[in-house]
Amino acid sequence: MSIKKILLAVLFVCIAGLAIYLFRPLSNVPSPAEFTCFGLEDGTFMAMDSLPAPQHIYGMGLTYSQHLKETAADFNPGAIPPIFHKKRQSLSRDGDEVKLPSTEQLIQGAAELEAEVADQLRADFKDLSAMLDYEVELGFVLLEDVSITDLREDDYVPALGFFIANDLSARSIALLGEGTSMRYEYWGISKSFPGFLPVGKQVWVPNRPTSNAIPCVKIETIVNGEVRQAQTTDNMIYTPVEMLRFIVEKYPETPLQRGDMILTGTPGGVAIATPRALVRLSNLLGFDRYKKLSIKQGGDLSGFLKAGDVVEVKGGGLGMVRTTIGLP
Repeated sequence: MSIKKILLAVLFVCIAGLAIYLFRPLSNVPSPAEFTCFGLEDGTFMAMDSLPAPQHIYGMGLTYSQHLKETAADFNPGAIPPIFHKKRQSLSRDGDEVKLPSTEQLIQGAAELEAEVADQLRADFKDLSAMLDYEVELGFVLLEDVSITDLREDDYVPALGFFIANDLSARSIALLGEGTSMRYEYWGISKSFPGFLPVGKQVWVPNRPTSNAIPCVKIETIVNGEVRQAQTTDNMIYTPVEMLRFIVEKYPETPLQRGDMILTGTPGGVAIATPRALVRLSNLLGFDRYKKLSIKQGGDLSGFLKAGDVVEVKGGGLGMVRTTIGLP
């Protein structure tokens, strides 16, 4: 065999190996948790305003397998899922206008975690786009204080009320956490700008709650009349009790109090979705967070929300939350 043929064979093997690496399926694709499904006739509604304002708002990440796949995220069944805090200023209600953060507001958000990041953004990203994304979620609110002792009981059943929410996100800020120990803190900042948590006006409370029971409803995101997300809540990977246990594991010094809110994660269909081959290639090439952000900023941003867009998130009989996106 000639040298040329040998080199071509080696090149073919290398390309084939790279393709297998880039396009391989996720090593772990979790199954949904075992839920007891309630219909809305199995409970009653109460006004959200009848509850105390939350002292803490927690978000859960990567809790639907479809969303794991579209973001090429690794799933480790032995680790707690991503958890982050949202600021209380993010709360808004059905019908409110939510303003796009300005470039300076985005930079100031990043500066809360790392001052040097803000300096680099000002130098290299003069017109930083928020890359505003939508996330329809089933949320639940604590109707009583919850202690660590309570959660250690196998048969503990917390008093919860369920609602529909839109967990808006400035993905440009979330990307700055890539490859750092503060990845999920950046997620929290990216979701904490004013108005970034539109919630419903009603809370649904089951008549006879159980530890693994949720209202099994179809949740949807509709942007300017186009359905972007649609999934039923019984496809979640974790139950509410499991989520509460994860939260106290991460934040053992922070009490869970009546009125606190937990957002249970979003299904697939978000604007940030990226083919897993591209995610793996950027990691293989050693791109840092600024390079990844630059590539995203220079790509197709048409799927992200812009001023004038109308976003509706629905949860069957749980209701709908409508939000209009405004200029900074």
